[in-house]
Amino acid sequence: MLFRGTATAAGSMVLVIIAAIAIFLLVKAIPAINKDTENFLTYKDWFTDGDQPKFGIAATAFGTVLTAALALLMAVPVALGIALCLSHYAHRRVATALSFIIDLLAAVPSVVFGLWGRDYFYEPIANFSKWLHDVAGWLPIFGSNGPYGKSVLLGSVVLAIMVLPIVTSLSREVFLQTPPENQEAALALGSTKWEMIRTAVIPYGRAGIIASVMLGLGRALGETIALALTLGSVFAVNFDLLGPGGVTIASNIASRFGEANEFGRSALIASGLVLFAITLVVNMAARAIVYRRREFVGGSA
Repeated sequence: MLFRGTATAAGSMVLVIIAAIAIFLLVKAIPAINKDTENFLTYKDWFTDGDQPKFGIAATAFGTVLTAALALLMAVPVALGIALCLSHYAHRRVATALSFIIDLLAAVPSVVFGLWGRDYFYEPIANFSKWLHDVAGWLPIFGSNGPYGKSVLLGSVVLAIMVLPIVTSLSREVFLQTPPENQEAALALGSTKWEMIRTAVIPYGRAGIIASVMLGLGRALGETIALALTLGSVFAVNFDLLGPGGVTIASNIASRFGEANEFGRSALIASGLVLFAITLVVNMAARAIVYRRREFVGGSA
């Protein structure tokens, strides 16, 4: 009885904290939105100084979703491959050592990744961007002719490296939970090891894979300092991955909050409200997908 009451109180406290955050953001954001002379949801630029402030989250919200989507596109296949290797292919000692290293990567501060990307990935990404433009410049996403360096591509690569250990660790644990009976049954029917993984391991862990990807997406959407160091901070809505540009809600807040006046900070909090709403929708969608998948598996059983 005591444990149930404590657990209920702890769960309720989480909801209270989320509600308090939402109320704080609303209270701070509404005055700035009311004074905005442009449409807050569709305006691209950010000019909060002066008597006629003009700002909007179109460019920052677009950049947030674009960089997160590209990061997941690069990180998820690699993360799932590493997780399957550690859980079903690698020697036990090797898998244990590599798993420990991957778990350590998840604890590295984001500023370290940002500095690493800015100082050591800048030239390789610039050269790679030039090569992409020379080879596939007819595609709009590779159409920029420079200068190359701080770009959506650089930010997405750094973000993918940051997301990789999270998705890998969770997927590895999910794959290890597959019942041995399912794997042995697939092998007994003549399946190769890969066929066993494809028919027994991956379907069993699909809900966990989705949850790990969504958790990685949440990390990518909210990343701040690493993207502030690697993006070009250009307010534009386009799919150019190579040219100087790219800005996200979190990186814009990190770059401007310290020098902003009271109204500017209120406007940045308004953009934070949008980011809060995006992450809330993503997490709710992930919960719904996982629940439906669990319900489907339970019904099939």
